[in-house]
Amino acid sequence: MGHFLRNLWVYRGLRLLVAGIFLWSGTTKLMDPAAFLVVIDAFGILPEGFTGLVAYVLPVVEVSAGLALLFDVRGALETLGAMLLLFMAILGYGIFLGLDIDCGCFGPEDPESRAFGGLRSALYRDFVFCGLMILVSVSRRLRRGADQSADVQALAPRTA
Repeated sequence: MGHFLRNLWVYRGLRLLVAGIFLWSGTTKLMDPAAFLVVIDAFGILPEGFTGLVAYVLPVVEVSAGLALLFDVRGALETLGAMLLLFMAILGYGIFLGLDIDCGCFGPEDPESRAFGGLRSALYRDFVFCGLMILVSVSRRLRRGADQSADVQALAPRTA
């Protein structure tokens, strides 16, 4: 598995997949922020005055971090990881309360919300996304380690 994750194209593919997921998610929320505001309100977590701000800022951060990951900008994967953990905590809170609402993960036109209408399947999906992000991180670290060892070998004196 380690050799597979060291491959540059595997790393790029995983990174593009994760970036694409967050770009899609954030863009659909930006297309209808009023509907996303209703979803945020349904969780009942934020005070009334902050809901509108979060409905606009959260998708912008999601799209910005997705674009940053697309171009392999340092800190993008960590930002998206923190956001995903926050989303998972909120989904867990909703499940704990027994809420039967749309998760709002992919905007108001989310086919999953129409098919299932529950938070549990969204939480399971987020665990899969978390696994993908871990693979990106592991691939990055393995590639960095392979690049560093190649640099060290190139600097080592050759004996005839």
